[in-house]
Amino acid sequence: MTTRTWNNPIIRWIDYRLPVFSFMDHHLVDYPTPKNLSYWWNFGSLAGITLVIMIATGVFLAMHYTPHVDYAFDSVERIMRDVNYGWLIRYLHMNGASMFFLVVYIHMFRALYYGSYKAPREILWIVGVLILFAMMATAFVGYVLPWGQMSFWAATVITNLFSAIPLVGESIVTWLWGGFSVDNPTLNRFFSLHYLLPFVIFGLVFVHLWALHVHRSNNPLGIDTKGPQDTIPFHPYYTIKDAFGLGAFMIFYLGFVFFAPDFFGEAINYEPANPLVTPPHIVPEWYFLPYYAILRSIDFDIWFVSAKLIGVIAMFASIAVLFFLPWLDRSPVRSARFRPIYKQFFWIFFLVCILLGVVGKHPPNDPVFGGVEWFQYIHLGKITTAYYFLHFLVIIPLIGWLERPRPLPESISTPVTRRGLAAEGTA
Repeated sequence: MTTRTWNNPIIRWIDYRLPVFSFMDHHLVDYPTPKNLSYWWNFGSLAGITLVIMIATGVFLAMHYTPHVDYAFDSVERIMRDVNYGWLIRYLHMNGASMFFLVVYIHMFRALYYGSYKAPREILWIVGVLILFAMMATAFVGYVLPWGQMSFWAATVITNLFSAIPLVGESIVTWLWGGFSVDNPTLNRFFSLHYLLPFVIFGLVFVHLWALHVHRSNNPLGIDTKGPQDTIPFHPYYTIKDAFGLGAFMIFYLGFVFFAPDFFGEAINYEPANPLVTPPHIVPEWYFLPYYAILRSIDFDIWFVSAKLIGVIAMFASIAVLFFLPWLDRSPVRSARFRPIYKQFFWIFFLVCILLGVVGKHPPNDPVFGGVEWFQYIHLGKITTAYYFLHFLVIIPLIGWLERPRPLPESISTPVTRRGLAAEGTA
């Protein structure tokens, strides 16, 4: 990276000794970006901005929160009622978690559709999956902090899952609890982890961006840039595009904050935690529902392995399988635009993920969509869980071997130029 000559003497003096301004100029201004990126590429920057919002609001909330079982629930209520704009900070943080997962899920499905996990971006994809793992851990321990009924019982149920691990399971649960039940040591540990993990995510995001800037962004055509004719500077073209996307996203985000702040929450969580009263139906937050459905769909033992252990393994494997996706998909073509068979199965997989979320929301023995009694959500969960793993372990490798993709364009500029010339000819 070459340093730039700056007109401002102060900036020039600093940059000569620590080229921070040249670094930003290289990576945020002159950074060559494929000229055909669509609005689906906005969600990476939206995720980064949401992370900053979550860290900022979380720091302010921590100033007023008391991590003690006797005071946690009341301290949250005090934030809402007595702290200046405490209600706004909390609603930004509470709904920000849902917005964070929403933009990250869209970001990941876009990567799956356009093959952004393929060589040479395997490390970029793997770091992204690590970010997802860290997000889930952060969201889980954060959900416990309000110390409402759903918070307490979600912590009890989820931490108890680790007891299924042979030999060390009970010790892990005891360590997580800090004792022999979910109590004050548990709340203190979860508060500490919830404050720490966002900075771990921030570090992973830095590595993610580093890996991104080594081989640059993928694009809707899934082909590599051939030279300057295929790229444009990041600023002002994509900064303006990202700013427009941010404006639209903030309207959506703040719509929930100001008009439906409890849309994603559970009413029962506004009751203080009571270890003696179990809620009739314990459900996690919406972004955990597909994994919860996979966990519940395993209700059978296999030889000496209990259903509980198989369910826990399946739940974690549903995310861990993503690490191996760059090697499971052997197709030489990235973008689904040129993969007619893969495109169809991608949309089937997307529908299956939605159905898993629906299954996780409902009691397992309820009839599906109020239909016949014999077809319950537990049955739909088994079907969708089986397909989820078949998609990655069987269908994707087979498609990569059997599919005959359509011919790729010579460069990014070719389809862009032809489309522009066609538009001019019809004008």
